[in-house]
Amino acid sequence: MTKLKNIINKFKGARILVAGDLILDQYIWGSVERVSPEAPVPVVWAKRRTYLPGGAANVANNIASLGGKASLLGVVGDDQQAARLLPELKLRKIDTGGVFIEKGRQTIMKTRIVAGHQQVVRVDWEDTHNIKSGTRDKLQDFIQGNIKKFDAVIIEDYGKGLLDPFLLGLISSEAAKLGKIVAVDPKEDHFEHYRGATCITPNRKEAQNAVRYLKMKDQKNKFKIYNDKLMTHGDIDSAGKMILRYLELESLLITLGEDGMFLFEKGKPRVHIPTVAQEVFDVSGAGDTVIAVFTMALCSGASKLEAARIANLAAGIEVGKLGTATVTAGELLERIK
Repeated sequence: MTKLKNIINKFKGARILVAGDLILDQYIWGSVERVSPEAPVPVVWAKRRTYLPGGAANVANNIASLGGKASLLGVVGDDQQAARLLPELKLRKIDTGGVFIEKGRQTIMKTRIVAGHQQVVRVDWEDTHNIKSGTRDKLQDFIQGNIKKFDAVIIEDYGKGLLDPFLLGLISSEAAKLGKIVAVDPKEDHFEHYRGATCITPNRKEAQNAVRYLKMKDQKNKFKIYNDKLMTHGDIDSAGKMILRYLELESLLITLGEDGMFLFEKGKPRVHIPTVAQEVFDVSGAGDTVIAVFTMALCSGASKLEAARIANLAAGIEVGKLGTATVTAGELLERIK
């Protein structure tokens, strides 16, 4: 317990680059008093509107909230959404030197309408086409010129057009040259390109898709995976070993909501970490909190098991908050007590 506290107290020294799709989260808060006469849907009486960093920006926000130094690598459009998102990042002291504006591109925005404590509907505005070659050149120059400044890189892959095989390979190779920590929140379309990472953190669905992909590759059935739904601990155990081995990872952290987490490390038995959530109001953003805290802990001298335990504590706090939320070092220390 004392060691976990010491690790958290070192968070303020962590310098982390978060590379991924930047999203503006818009929340419309209100209440429901009647059903619409036009269709069988609730009428939300809107009372206020708030904006928060989302996607990779939410991971950076979690790092900043815990006292770390967060920098972003990403792309936004030349639009009103970017004009709202960039000031929100600067307000939170998140470095945006690696954020580039691409004319004609739409900055991703997710609008959630919340009545009381219940999310009624979500509306997504987004471009998912690949970035332009000129924008990719700017990102490449930033990576090659600045990656040495960071202790770790988090790849936050939402599959929205920023991270392609070229950029993923560039980040991995440049980080490997310098011995940097690389943590990945994966997208199944790019599964093959996370090889050799320090850790990837799939949820159950992402792990299921990874297993289905590997089953197609595994013509000789050497991994012996038969159930890809991952409903039992035995299924998860064999799937985790399969992913760890195939991608040559140092570690794999599968998050399972109310069933906690499973940590796999090369050459060690897997560990099941039960959830510590006391109340669950909203699970949106929980994965962002997990990868942010796990990586910060590794930067602060934690073992992967210690990092996973601290990340599990943080996730338990985050899901008890409504909306895309962050966790503070004070809250983590209090939960440990």
